[in-house]
Amino acid sequence: MRGYTEDKEGYLKRLRRIEGQIRGLQRMIDQDEYCIDILTQVGAASKALQAVSLGLIEQHLKHCVAEAVAEGGAVADEKLREANEAIVRLVRS
Repeated sequence: MRGYTEDKEGYLKRLRRIEGQIRGLQRMIDQDEYCIDILTQVGAASKALQAVSLGLIEQHLKHCVAEAVAEGGAVADEKLREANEAIVRLVRS
């Protein structure tokens, strides 16, 4: 079982909402809306994706990494390295 499984429907709902935001952005471009209005919506969509990312990282740490650390050894080291790399990628984006 994945760490996010318990809230899978919540994540899917949020991603569908973000998908709608992206379609809205496409419409705004198509209709030649004002640049600043489009940028405002791009920022909102970006923040929404960041919120999903942070939630997934939290679940990964609570579930996958915590289990691996309890096991110890190479599995724990690998999960910690993997989590660190994911956080670094998120911070850089």
